Amino acid sequence: MKVHPSSSRLTNKFYDVNFNFTGDSGASIADALTFLKCVFVLLFDMSEVKIIECPRDAMQGIRTFIPTEEKVTYLQALLRVGFDTIDFGSFVSPKAIPQMQDTAEVLSKLDLSATNSRLLAIVANVQGATSAAQFDEIAFLGYPFSISENFQMRNTHKTIAESLITLAEILNIAQANNKDVVAYLSMGFGNPYGDPWNVDIVGEWTRKLTEMGVSIISLSDTIGSSTPDVITYLFSNLIPEYPKVEFGAHLHTTIERWHEKIDAAYHSGCRRFDGAIQGFGGCPMAKDELTGNMPTEKLLSYFTAVKAQTSLNPMSFESAYNEATKIFSKYL
Repeated sequence: MKVHPSSSRLTNKFYDVNFNFTGDSGASIADALTFLKCVFVLLFDMSEVKIIECPRDAMQGIRTFIPTEEKVTYLQALLRVGFDTIDFGSFVSPKAIPQMQDTAEVLSKLDLSATNSRLLAIVANVQGATSAAQFDEIAFLGYPFSISENFQMRNTHKTIAESLITLAEILNIAQANNKDVVAYLSMGFGNPYGDPWNVDIVGEWTRKLTEMGVSIISLSDTIGSSTPDVITYLFSNLIPEYPKVEFGAHLHTTIERWHEKIDAAYHSGCRRFDGAIQGFGGCPMAKDELTGNMPTEKLLSYFTAVKAQTSLNPMSFESAYNEATKIFSKYL
């Protein structure tokens, strides 16, 4: 097997386990499982990385309202870059997120004729999903599902049990309108609110969501608490266990820790990454101090270094980066 150089750590583990597994000394069941997981992850090594740009996440916490036309100008710049998906807006209560109250108007003004990027809108309830599903231009409905009871209530004013019912209804709406649902597993890497959290709880909720029919799950580091060890453990176990599910990494980070987080997720088989240019944003419903989004330019730098395919146009990205500087320096 020809192994991409970026998988050197996994490759070493692969050969170590392969020797034990095929040698005369005998192998345990644990060795066999580890061997198969390594093979599974290595098979993903040369696959293209999807980058999901999240201007909605970058803008939603800004108090000064950004005029619709300026949002449209920025989004048009992003649509030229080649992102797999753009998380462009949300159909939620304008009282909760006033910055996104013009999402439908923004969508009506976008020129989508020359882009391959698909659009994702965040919804928090059935009403929002019904509104978003009316637009053919929207490919994905994103639903924030928290495994923290406290954060679920804070974010959507629902208990986890109520949120499950809502998710089931949103899945039905999506199916009836030819949309896909992206479930964001909020607090997927840790919980600051005192609710029970461990990797087994994350695994259990993943199982429940997949049984409901969710096929895209983005593990969300809502407050930037993830560590490389936890990132590695979750992705390296969940990806081979649920081969029909597309797993993503929605990571928040400080400037010092971006590389170790991307590196851990990528080497564990994750090929779907959310980012926001210059790391703007963060969840306004989380803790009082926001931890910024994963900077898209850091994602691009990392994937260029490991020679991963992204389909992004560097010149168009530079143009979008400059537009981000204009809009966020003006309103932040």
